[in-house]
Amino acid sequence: MAGLSKDSNPDRAAVSVWLGRQPLEPYDFPDWLGTYEREVASGMATGRLMEFVHSRWLVRQSLYGVSGHAPHLCRPVHGRPVASAEPEGWHLSLSHSHGMSACAVSSRQGIGVDIEPLYRDTNWRRIVHRWFTEREQDWLLAQPDQDTFLQVWTLKEAWLKATGRGIANNLQTLEVSANLDLLGDRPGETWHAALTQAEGYMIAVVWQDESTEAAPALHLVHASDEAHLVPAELERLSEQPWMICPMAQRTSAR
Repeated sequence: MAGLSKDSNPDRAAVSVWLGRQPLEPYDFPDWLGTYEREVASGMATGRLMEFVHSRWLVRQSLYGVSGHAPHLCRPVHGRPVASAEPEGWHLSLSHSHGMSACAVSSRQGIGVDIEPLYRDTNWRRIVHRWFTEREQDWLLAQPDQDTFLQVWTLKEAWLKATGRGIANNLQTLEVSANLDLLGDRPGETWHAALTQAEGYMIAVVWQDESTEAAPALHLVHASDEAHLVPAELERLSEQPWMICPMAQRTSAR
């Protein structure tokens, strides 16, 4: 179930994930935010504003990485940043958690990413009891720690983002088996899923692609001043293994 991406040109991979750490110190409200983004950000508390600005910076650096367009020429669509406005043709998904942001980019519609810190202590058994299917409960509650739960949780979150749904009442639309095979509710569509760990985080990606099951390209985005839109250093995490999770589709609703 494990495999490495063999893409010889990672910046042009159909699916890529870009990780960036949020700065520890607050920075001034950047002048590169668009008018709509400024309206959204106005009134945000410092912590939320830093997360918002960093995620929009990461979107632009990710689009620079896949397209070659300078970051100051890149921008997402208004509203939830699910696609690029400049340059056109890229689909996006964002995730934030405890100082880390992730942006997944795909050349096709249907992309979702979720990250969770490996060190975070959660009341995971309670979550499994309340929100997961009976079959998932049977095997997950027998696990000694939260590591496997984090795999399942991030897969479910990424699935909901990729299919455009919120978390409420939808966690059971993807069922995960003990060997991490997946059962979804979107028959007739070709979905793929992958898991990995990097920078202290569990990372799950779900995407739609009829032609390939290759693992996503994974990158770490470095910058000394993340408030400015200069091209960042993009590090390919080429040795990072991905676990590919086979996905089948339900033919009818459960």
